[in-house]
Amino acid sequence: MEWQQILGFYQVARLGSFTRAAEATYRTQSALSQQIKALEEEWGCPLLERIGKKKLRLTAAGERLFRFSEAILEKYEHLQEEINAIKGEQKGRLRLAAPFTTLYHLFRELLPAYIRRFPQVQLSILDRSQERVIELVRSGDLDFGLALESTAPRDLELRRWQKVEKVLLTPPGHPLAACQRASMEEIAKYPLILPPQGLKFTGRSVLEDHFRKLGVDYHIIMESSNVELSSLYVEMGLGISFATVASHLPVPEKRKLAFIPLDHYFPPDYIAVVLRKDKVLAPHKEAFLEMLFG
Repeated sequence: MEWQQILGFYQVARLGSFTRAAEATYRTQSALSQQIKALEEEWGCPLLERIGKKKLRLTAAGERLFRFSEAILEKYEHLQEEINAIKGEQKGRLRLAAPFTTLYHLFRELLPAYIRRFPQVQLSILDRSQERVIELVRSGDLDFGLALESTAPRDLELRRWQKVEKVLLTPPGHPLAACQRASMEEIAKYPLILPPQGLKFTGRSVLEDHFRKLGVDYHIIMESSNVELSSLYVEMGLGISFATVASHLPVPEKRKLAFIPLDHYFPPDYIAVVLRKDKVLAPHKEAFLEMLFG
């Protein structure tokens, strides 16, 4: 079993496609197919099963080889980083992901400061939904991600970072803007801007459960998967919406929005750093977390 065979098999198994694996490894599909065939001949059993024309499924032997490949590639990357550290070089990769709002509001100063401190580190920053962040962390495609603590599964390690609270967004002159504690009955009287129904971890299902239990009718005038887009249309007077905001951040002066606390309906949550429990972080990755928490 050769190194390139391990790498090729890992990408095919991870991506479930010879086409996508060929793009990831800069090899032809034919070359990857030959590598898989050589591995199957060496082990004397099939590693992949074809389902239809395009889908692939790992056999029991393929599953075990995939776990081995994943572990060996992660150890190899960590070894590279350790040797670079011994040589006094802060080289390596740092792969992280967070939802748009977190990246937009909470990373503006941190990322430039980190790049100045570690100019040789190759950063990969992804704007992804919380659900996708968790999937990527679990699959090993990220060093760590950021997601709400309440949504993260307990098989992953969580490091609590920022306290956040659910608020109602209205224009400043809206009848609810002067309320200290807006009720669900009052909120339901106005057109709502909510995330699409299929998106997980948005709080929409919890909100609609409140309305149903109270037996009140409500009207959704717009669906938006982006809080910034929702708030723009709130400013325009189209409707009212909801957001999860960091407790320590002041209300942006340039935004024509009123933020009404909803802590009587929604308990506070936390943005947490999410990583695999078996993840070993190189010094330049630990340094990022130190800057984040510092």
